[in-house]
Amino acid sequence: MQIGLIGLGKMGGNMAERLRGDGHEVVGYDRNPASSRTVDSLQALAGALRTPRVVWVMVPSGEPTRATVAELAEVLESGDVIIDGGNSRYTDDQAHAAALAPDGIRYLDVGVSGGVWGITEGYALMVGGEDDAVAVAQPIFDSLKPAGASGFVHAGPVGAGHFTKMVHNGIEYGIMQAYGEGYELLKAADMVTDPDGVMASWQEGTVIRSWLLELLVRALGQDPGLTEIRPYAQDSGEGRWTIEAAIQHAVPLPVITSALYARFASRQEDSPAMKVVAALRNQFGGHAVGHEGSTAPVPIS
Repeated sequence: MQIGLIGLGKMGGNMAERLRGDGHEVVGYDRNPASSRTVDSLQALAGALRTPRVVWVMVPSGEPTRATVAELAEVLESGDVIIDGGNSRYTDDQAHAAALAPDGIRYLDVGVSGGVWGITEGYALMVGGEDDAVAVAQPIFDSLKPAGASGFVHAGPVGAGHFTKMVHNGIEYGIMQAYGEGYELLKAADMVTDPDGVMASWQEGTVIRSWLLELLVRALGQDPGLTEIRPYAQDSGEGRWTIEAAIQHAVPLPVITSALYARFASRQEDSPAMKVVAALRNQFGGHAVGHEGSTAPVPIS
């Protein structure tokens, strides 16, 4: 099927390539003229798509997404579907759907997990929206998701997709922090002579094996002891939103809350645990990391 894809950066560009590889026609737009875009405006994008149009927005959350959705409302029509696949806050999704409803434009929010590996491994998709809109976009979801029965869920009405992804990322914070703290303790104990080897050994047969552990071992292989990485970890905002939602629902989240606070602490002091978190963020999402001695995060090759 046809799909318009707005935002051809690290994630969007890979998603476009995966979709094309599965036989879909992708009409791409990006503000950057040096990108792989196929049209040079949102109006041209709308004109290139057959109705009902499906347009996937893959731009930074917040004002860039809000502005893009507002611009799309001017060029799309009743029956078309807008999908926000970024990391928007679920309350923004609800506001977008309400604003688009009078014109009959349907809206889906999709939490996407998979990072830079999604192009080959597939993207886990968490979808919020009405059944009819999901059905229109289902062929796209089927091509983006991993092979097999898992990796896709219609989580509920508008907002449920990004709420689910928010919780997913909160859990991710806690797991990454636990690996980091365990690694720091291994390094601090004189009796453990090969902390990196210990982490590698845990990839098979243990109850704590996971894809994140595999990525950590990969990072350690590239930089033994993580000596080249600054222990500085940013947060995308979703950890904060998760904790705010927990407060609203009176749900205790001590692990996730502590993991977020640890990231705050990483910006003030040296910590092997935060080197692990920084390395893992680079491994699964291509997020920039800082090298020792630098004053700003930089990407590693």
